[in-house]
Amino acid sequence: MFGDLNRAVVLGNVTRDPELRYTPGGTAVLSFSVATNRRYQKDGQWVEVPSYHNIVVWNNAEELSKRIKKGTRLYIEGRMETRSWESSDGKKNYKMEINVERLILIDRYEGGKVDSASSGDFVEKLSDEVSVDEVEINPEDLPF
Repeated sequence: MFGDLNRAVVLGNVTRDPELRYTPGGTAVLSFSVATNRRYQKDGQWVEVPSYHNIVVWNNAEELSKRIKKGTRLYIEGRMETRSWESSDGKKNYKMEINVERLILIDRYEGGKVDSASSGDFVEKLSDEVSVDEVEINPEDLPF
C-alpha cells in the first residue's frame, strides 16, 4: 500500500516584494506569491496563461526577506497546505499555500534590478540554495 504524497514544485518569478511578519512567539514568517506561465499555441499564436502561487517560508525568513524582491526567479519545493480563518463578519475563509521546504535563488536582486536567466542557461545561474529546514509551527502563533 502506498503512503500519501504532498509535494509542490514551482519555478517562477516573485510577483510582489515579500512580506515579513512575526508570530506572537517571535518566529519570523515570510510570504509572497510566485507566478508561473503555461504556454500553448492557439491559431498559430503563442498564448501564455499565468498561475499564481501563495508561498510561505518559516525558516531563514529574515535572511530571505533581504534577498528576494519582486521579479526574483525562484525554484521552490514544498508542501501544499490549506489555511482557514474566520473574518470579522463571521465568514469562513480558505487559502491554499505552499510551505517551503527547499528554495533556490536562480537570480539575484542587485542594485534595484534583477539579473534574469533564460530557461536555457538557468542551470549555470543556480546560485544559492537556502536551507529552510523544518520549523515546528503552532497554528495559534500564526499572525494572520
